[in-house]
Amino acid sequence: MEILDSAFMQRALIAAVLVGITAPAVGIYLVQRRQALMGDGIGHVAMTGVGLGFLLSTNPIWMATLVSVAGAITMELIRAYGRTRGDIALAMLFYGGMAGGVLLMEMSAGGSTAKLSSYLFGSLSTVSVDDLTAIAVLAGFVILVSLGLRRQLFAVSQDEEFARVTGLPVRALNLLIAVTAAVTVSVAMRVVGLLLVSALMVVPVAAAQQISRSFKATFALAVSIGVGVSLAGTTASYYQDVPPGATIVLLAIGVFIVLTALAAPLARRRARALEASRTECTMDVPSSRWPSDDVKV
Repeated sequence: MEILDSAFMQRALIAAVLVGITAPAVGIYLVQRRQALMGDGIGHVAMTGVGLGFLLSTNPIWMATLVSVAGAITMELIRAYGRTRGDIALAMLFYGGMAGGVLLMEMSAGGSTAKLSSYLFGSLSTVSVDDLTAIAVLAGFVILVSLGLRRQLFAVSQDEEFARVTGLPVRALNLLIAVTAAVTVSVAMRVVGLLLVSALMVVPVAAAQQISRSFKATFALAVSIGVGVSLAGTTASYYQDVPPGATIVLLAIGVFIVLTALAAPLARRRARALEASRTECTMDVPSSRWPSDDVKV
């Protein structure tokens, strides 16, 4: 295939697969916790890390990971201990992260706001071997955590009080979810961009929830959707010269719309099947089990 002849597209496709796996794998816990916009906030903070990476002449992905992890931990602590002023503190953290990224990028010798846009919206053609190595290492950590601790993370995301009663380290697991989300933002920023990464963490999960009824099925379907739209968007960006991040997100939204349209007839079919099974079970009950006319029920 022509698309595989270019080395940069080979790296881009590998990065797209890794992003398609990691973003929904973490997003399913954020959606369950009703923190769908957490990835967007971390993306703002990670901009400071990108600018700092250019200023210090280091790999922006690794620096963005360090800064976004610190920001995610701060966000989780504000959520856990913040009171009425918690939302103001988060707003200042988000806007400060964005402003810091722009300022540091302008101060750096090899950076500019034009180069920053490749991190804001994704740029597959600029994914280097070092970038792909960093993405692969970080993605491995995300996959290991999201799969290896899926029962504990789901329990905490579903009901913190119940998880605490069962003896789970709720505070540590909450911080681990925040850190994993921060790492995922760093993984995805070269493909979909910092401003769009939250959509890839949330939309595939929301789409999968339309037709799935269990955590395991939702997880598998969300990851499948994430990989599918990431590969499709990357391929479209090569042949049609369109922005990869925006294309991937729009494809994910399109899948959500289609599955939402299919959800209603599937729900009616399940309801009819359930009603039929109940009727069959009722017909199988011996007549002696039925109450007589003079018995009040």
